[in-house]
Amino acid sequence: MILLSFDIEEFDVPLEHNVDFCMESQIKVSIEGTNKILDCLKRNQVKATFFCTANFAMHAPEIMERIKNEGHEIASHGYNHWTFEPGDLKKSKDKLEEICGVKIRGYRQARMMPIDEEDVQKAGYEYNSSLNPTFIPGRYMHLFSKRTHFMKSGVLQIPSSVTPIFRFPLFWLSYHNLPAALYRKLCAHTLKHDGYLVIYFHPWEFYALNEHPEWKMPYIIRNNSGSGMVKRLDDFIQKFKNKNSFMTFTEFTEKTISKK
Repeated sequence: MILLSFDIEEFDVPLEHNVDFCMESQIKVSIEGTNKILDCLKRNQVKATFFCTANFAMHAPEIMERIKNEGHEIASHGYNHWTFEPGDLKKSKDKLEEICGVKIRGYRQARMMPIDEEDVQKAGYEYNSSLNPTFIPGRYMHLFSKRTHFMKSGVLQIPSSVTPIFRFPLFWLSYHNLPAALYRKLCAHTLKHDGYLVIYFHPWEFYALNEHPEWKMPYIIRNNSGSGMVKRLDDFIQKFKNKNSFMTFTEFTEKTISKK
């Protein structure tokens, strides 16, 4: 089982590097990237889960409609990507349900930062995928957290996949910079060991970032972006599709809870 997901958000990465980047441009980049992702998924006939901010959804309702109409799951990625307060959990869920006309069952915190599980449960979510159980200085300090899914405060926790040994993260940045075949080999090993795989990407990775040096993006983010990342996503799906099922996070949640 492969849980393929995308964090659909405002492209605010330039702000982290002190580059003034207006909201209109942030949304434009993410719209283009999301369309490329959807084209790839449609071409390969697989489903995924899209964790969307309410702010993006309000600026791009036509993309939300496409995500829904093509059979993908919509989940919450908060209200805004740049800021957060506890009330945003319920606020984002309500706004996404209003815009998309579907029930929002899952949540992922922006940048996978820590979140109070009781607050997640009170806001009405059934699963949470906000944990990257690895150690990356300055970002993730979860070396001793549970590596695979578990229940907490009545919510199913679905961490991002890391390798069984050394907890090497199999997140988006790894696929940009490792040799593609090596990344897929690590994914195959983890999938065989755990029985499922959780990976995630962002729409702006599928935008030609190398054409915009004025955004001051680090090389590790720009590497293999744009058409290079489209090819890598295509290759990943084609590598795993024949022997594995791609499913949404809600499908996985229902399957997991029914076994308990």
